[in-house]
Amino acid sequence: MSNALKFYIDGAWVDPIAPKTIDVIDPATEKTFITISAGAAADVDRAVAAAKAAFPAFSQTNKADRLALLTRILELYNERSEDIARAVSDEMGAPMSFAREAQTWAGRVHLESTIAALKEYEFEHQRGTTRVVKEAIGVVALITPWNWPLNQIVCKVAPAIAAGCTMVLKPSEIAPVSGLIFAEIMHDAGTPKGVFNLVNGDGPGVGQVMAGHPDVDMVSFTGSTRAGIIVAKTAAETVKRVAQELGGKSPNIILRDADFETAVIKGVQGCFGNSGQSCDAPTRMLVPREHHDQALAIAKKAAEDHKVGDPKAAETVLGPVVSEIQYEKIQRLISAGIAEGATLVTGGLGRPHGYNRGYYVKPTVFGNVTPQMTIAREEIFGPVLSIISYDTEDQAIEIANDTPYGLGAYVQSKNIDNARRVARQLRAGQVSINYPDWDTYAPFGGYKQSGNGREYADWAIHDFLEVKGIVGHGAA
Repeated sequence: MSNALKFYIDGAWVDPIAPKTIDVIDPATEKTFITISAGAAADVDRAVAAAKAAFPAFSQTNKADRLALLTRILELYNERSEDIARAVSDEMGAPMSFAREAQTWAGRVHLESTIAALKEYEFEHQRGTTRVVKEAIGVVALITPWNWPLNQIVCKVAPAIAAGCTMVLKPSEIAPVSGLIFAEIMHDAGTPKGVFNLVNGDGPGVGQVMAGHPDVDMVSFTGSTRAGIIVAKTAAETVKRVAQELGGKSPNIILRDADFETAVIKGVQGCFGNSGQSCDAPTRMLVPREHHDQALAIAKKAAEDHKVGDPKAAETVLGPVVSEIQYEKIQRLISAGIAEGATLVTGGLGRPHGYNRGYYVKPTVFGNVTPQMTIAREEIFGPVLSIISYDTEDQAIEIANDTPYGLGAYVQSKNIDNARRVARQLRAGQVSINYPDWDTYAPFGGYKQSGNGREYADWAIHDFLEVKGIVGHGAA
């Protein structure tokens, strides 16, 4: 990629002010497949200055102009979809089918949802003699993760444009190539100079500088709760808005009247999708105590049906996890599960048979997990499922809510009224009943230490707006 060692600032590809590089590792081979530039404070200053200069004009553009820009971005995104899928597969080890049908698809559908939401969005309304106006918050810093790179880039960039904001994006340095392609799309779509800027780098060198920059009006961050706390503390010095989508430890309550086999199989699939690297993955499966052993048998077979292998092989279901750091963390937590007395149903420590290289993890299921075990408390971010027993629905709800997180939750039942009753008692930003299709118009975000703010469609547009009351304005 010709722009790998450059940043996109003020409508042009530019060299970093001080050369410094980061090797990007292919997790399937553990080898460097590309090298990018690592930014520093001076590069952030340059990008923020460009965004600040572009803001007065872009914030005053009309909805039709911003819709036209988003539509051009969508058209070019679709044209580059295969390039994006290959980049995602290379940088994070996603199987090509998943890279195409989930990772790349996610960016496309969020662009479509934002466009549809913007068409209907009302930026002004009258309340008595006061005119209530929603206007762009200003320059926004967008910090995105490696696990769903296009999903999170588009979930921030698209609504920021819809709102009339200008921005600086820092993709994850672990999976930056898809972000570079996205910047090329933004350039080719004719995005006005300074509206969209990209600076690569790590959290301390770029992300924290963006969060604390006095000319940044808002930070939108997706990542770990640990990193989110650092971002929030840094941003607090300049009293800017911070929207965060952080970690999760999502419960999946299978009620007694559920289609049990289907519920367990789909629960395993949901937990293991993206090699378990999703913040809202249903990692804690709660089952009636009398069905615990049955759940283990079903989950064992479902887990072992997940073919682990080369991301480029057609039969591969699970690729590697993204990095050595992630691999070692997952191994540590699997070891903790064994040491604390959980039943290892399948999987376990080490790489799958036949692999001595690559960050491959055995699809792992634990049974007889108690709510206080480490594997039931900590976010693992790998293909590891914990199965927990409950006696009553009230106890299941209590266990489900007994977590510092609150991003996703899941309920399975043939009785929709009862499922709705349980869903209303779960302390999570999004609750899914009976494994529905992904709804890109539903609000997405967390309670508690899973963050604040909401993404997707009009919910996301709202987060990038300030509300102004013009009192005494008179009738419209």
